[in-house]
Amino acid sequence: MSFLIDSSIMITSQIFFFGFGWLFFMRQLFKDYEVRQYVVQVIFSVTFAFSCTMFELIIFEILGVLNSSSRYFHWKVNLCVILLVLVFTVPFYIGYFIVSNIRLLHKQRLLFSCLLWLTFMYFFWKLGDPFPILSPKHGILSIEQLISRVGVIGVTLMALLSGFGAVNCPYTYMSYFLRNVTDTDILALERRLLQTMDMIISKKKRMAMTRRTMFQKGEVHNKPSGFWRMIRSVTTSAPGSENLTLIQQEVDALEELSRQLFLETADLYATKERIEYSKTFKGKYFNFLGYFFSIYCVWKIFMATINIIFDRVGKTDPVTRGIEITVNYLGIQFDVKFWSQHISFILVGIIIVTSIRGLLITLTKFFYAISSSKSSNVIVLLLAQIMGMYFVSSVLLIRMSMPLEYRAIITQVLGELQFNFYHRWFDVIFLVSALSSILFLYLAHKQAPEKHMTP
Repeated sequence: MSFLIDSSIMITSQIFFFGFGWLFFMRQLFKDYEVRQYVVQVIFSVTFAFSCTMFELIIFEILGVLNSSSRYFHWKVNLCVILLVLVFTVPFYIGYFIVSNIRLLHKQRLLFSCLLWLTFMYFFWKLGDPFPILSPKHGILSIEQLISRVGVIGVTLMALLSGFGAVNCPYTYMSYFLRNVTDTDILALERRLLQTMDMIISKKKRMAMTRRTMFQKGEVHNKPSGFWRMIRSVTTSAPGSENLTLIQQEVDALEELSRQLFLETADLYATKERIEYSKTFKGKYFNFLGYFFSIYCVWKIFMATINIIFDRVGKTDPVTRGIEITVNYLGIQFDVKFWSQHISFILVGIIIVTSIRGLLITLTKFFYAISSSKSSNVIVLLLAQIMGMYFVSSVLLIRMSMPLEYRAIITQVLGELQFNFYHRWFDVIFLVSALSSILFLYLAHKQAPEKHMTP
């Protein structure tokens, strides 16, 4: 009876997550497009639902909700479904919609879709060769073999996003990095833009007048035909054709300049708005957060470097370790086990909520940036693939933030994975991503004032 009640709770929550994913798909991703393939919407919503269910099960592990055997069963079912979707369903439909957009392959799209899926499976399986994730004890299609490869891709993606976010967040929030923009700078740039537009208009008028003159003189219609026309076109040219070619080249160059000036003007307006926003109470709050995240970024880079050099992976979750250090330093009586459970629950909850929110915002921006009416289905499926791998790898990494007594079922379900490898791999990719982001933002910040100072 308890198993049925537990299953009804899980099914109800999955229906809720599925509905939320469906609404997000309709209201955010596809609000500017007509939904042509409902299978894409179903796949995206199913991926989102089972990804959120994994986070729900993590919270249930900490709170002790549901029977332990029920949690284990739903962990198994959830992982099997999400791996089936990520490894078999989504890659096949990505190949199917890619082939469907190619007219020459339209009749044999099912065959070519299978070939693309087999190609994906080959490279997906070869991904395990250079990493210490293979286990000869398990079968080819076991959960351990599949989740180990999915984890490598997901952890790499998480580390790249985390490294860039740890650097970009303080750079965005802190007023220290804002350029000093005045109304004089904006007016000067707008004046240059207007002068460029006037030059484009005047040159296009000259081109129109030249074409009109050539038409009136009969240089457009009264031309010889046949072999003599070809010979004459090689040896001579119309009196105004060279001028038209030169003027058109000048117009193209000026139009490119006008586009750059327009983007620079919009950038200056945005910077000015950020300067005014930074003077408000909310802006000062985010400026303080920027300094906090700067300290966090430096600490994270330092700890990642230490972990890589000394090949170190923590065996105790950060909350318990932090409380133990504080209690020993202050010398006070404190129930470490009791409070570490509650603080770990809050910490894991914050990580889960911010991960889902941040990933959905990123996916929305990415979709708007590159989608079109023809490619929208493929891009949504790619985002579903990224989302599923991201959440699966989050479970691998969040496991370390949980006290030991709550890791038992998760470790048992995930199998004999090299958990230490994933944490070391995360530190390596995070360090590379963070240092590359620092270099990129430094160069961009350094070149921005020089670009606006050029006449």
